[in-house]
Amino acid sequence: MFSEHERATDGLTRRRYLTLAAAGGTALGIASSSGTVSADGHSNEDVTIRSDEAADPVDIAATVYRPAGATASDPVPMILHSHGWSGSRTASDGAFRTELDADFGILSFDQRGHGESGGQAHIQEPDREGRDVIAVLDYVAGLDWVARSATDLPIPTEANPMVFAMGGSYGGAYQLVGAFTETRETGYTRFDALAPQITWFGLTESLAPENVPRSTWLGALYAVGSSMVPRYIHESFAYSVTTGLWPNGDSVGEPDSERKLRDNGPAGFLDEGVRIDVPVLFGQGLSDNLFNFNQAWKNFEQGLTEAARANSAVVGYNGGHALPNAFPPGTISYTNPSGPTNDFASARLRFFKHVRDGTGDARDVVGARYRLATASGSRAVSVEHVDDRTPIGGGVDLQVTGDGDGGLAIDSINDGIAATTTGAGAPLHLPLAEGPVTVAGVPDLSATVTSENVYQRLFAALSDGETPATAQVLQNNVMPLHEPEPVDGVDRTIELPGVAADVREGETLFLTLSATSDMFPLHGSTRTPGVMLLEDLTVGVPLVDD
Repeated sequence: MFSEHERATDGLTRRRYLTLAAAGGTALGIASSSGTVSADGHSNEDVTIRSDEAADPVDIAATVYRPAGATASDPVPMILHSHGWSGSRTASDGAFRTELDADFGILSFDQRGHGESGGQAHIQEPDREGRDVIAVLDYVAGLDWVARSATDLPIPTEANPMVFAMGGSYGGAYQLVGAFTETRETGYTRFDALAPQITWFGLTESLAPENVPRSTWLGALYAVGSSMVPRYIHESFAYSVTTGLWPNGDSVGEPDSERKLRDNGPAGFLDEGVRIDVPVLFGQGLSDNLFNFNQAWKNFEQGLTEAARANSAVVGYNGGHALPNAFPPGTISYTNPSGPTNDFASARLRFFKHVRDGTGDARDVVGARYRLATASGSRAVSVEHVDDRTPIGGGVDLQVTGDGDGGLAIDSINDGIAATTTGAGAPLHLPLAEGPVTVAGVPDLSATVTSENVYQRLFAALSDGETPATAQVLQNNVMPLHEPEPVDGVDRTIELPGVAADVREGETLFLTLSATSDMFPLHGSTRTPGVMLLEDLTVGVPLVDD
């Protein structure tokens, strides 16, 4: 985005950071309260940081934790921390003891519209929340007890603090949006490394994959956050739950959530050619059915520069935003393999220490690009790629009939491949492979689709079991195939949820299709009566030979 010459000669940027370094907190409109000191010498104080450069200026409330012995002559790095949606910062004397004992400072802050910070929550809009993060970085640059980074940026060393970031969900999104926003505006970010957990790549594709509202999660998120969001969010929620459609502004009076929310995450920055160029340790729940594993895969593969990817890694574990699936029935587990690599908090601190000391990066901590816990939690699978797919089931033609009330039936099937239902309206299970096999990555489904009616929807996932009657959706996730208009012989490919699983001997790996899903209730899973023909159906499965 910026040439080296442009970055090195950006006089305006240099003058800005020289001013910040010279003036410290005074230039930022910072207020602080008296702090407390714990018995071990760690201290904390509440501060207010003015975010003047945002489109909608606000005061950001924060608590700053200073390790014992951190001084201008013996400085330490800073870790930024923030909360999940509808939460607030961590502000207690005993917090962050592990990080403080490891000689890291912590700044935990309330994001706008949350806690004691001002304004409304615009769900990580770069011109608001992104610039709020830049204001927090500016504040950190004015603390003389924070170490300076050795990274080669076109600003004075004293204006380049050593800063890391942690947090999950909404607390993971601020890291990415902040780093992307600063990179877009200056050509670089002052973060030395990031560790976002269970967060998104594209907010719209998470809340409404294939434009089908994920109604269970939308309802839950709206219920806890409706008091702090702008008007268009209220309008969008009402539209989604009454129509079962994701609003994109196509009709008169229809909100445009697609446009407004697309930029609020990494996906929106890619259109501008912006990538993050620092090491990142991603943590994502494989059983997360709000921000599924596919979001971390895209953040890693698309959101980072090639150099950053070489120093970054993804840890997939059982957990996250994991609600149980009753229909179609799914497996849910919070069990993960033992060991420091699979304890994300421990791995994160090791990662930060490596970067601080110049002794390694995320790849050194994880040991591979991807380390994924299996659905049973009995072990972790290490792979370099999660989209090396083996085509299975090519040539199968399915004719699926839905009654609009959740009833689903096979009308015809070729090549002698049997799909089985377990009762009226129950899911269909198409056998793909006999165990033992190991699956680790992001599958996909391809077919030539003919659909005779509007708003035809199927929900698809991989499952395993000894029989169709006992098949369980792997790690509790489904994705929709959605045809809003009648189509005739159109080629479609959809991602299925990323999974990791050992299908044991005596078990079968199935493709499961369902007319409904309890992650997409209300109108989100309504189908009009009709027939959907899937010709030459093929499932691409990331099989692992380990």
